[in-house]
Amino acid sequence: MKFAKKIRVYCPYCRSHQIHEVSIIKKKPKRALAIGQRRFLRKLRGYTSFPKPKPEHEKPTKRVDLRFKCKECGKSHVRGAGWRAKKFELI
Repeated sequence: MKFAKKIRVYCPYCRSHQIHEVSIIKKKPKRALAIGQRRFLRKLRGYTSFPKPKPEHEKPTKRVDLRFKCKECGKSHVRGAGWRAKKFELI
């Protein structure tokens, strides 16, 4: 998928449509597991599929998250949760 590097979208800080620079957000490393997740994984250990079946495959694509930086005020924001795309390119 091809996406423009500069796009005119709504800026929640200026409260008007402005030109924004688009950049891809890098994923943060996962943090340590919560106690509930550690307890669940301990329960899974030693059993094939108890109490829940293990996922057979991962999703084929990663979710693309875009950050929009306003040219007027310089603040950046994220619109929505992004979408899945095999190829993503900023042009």
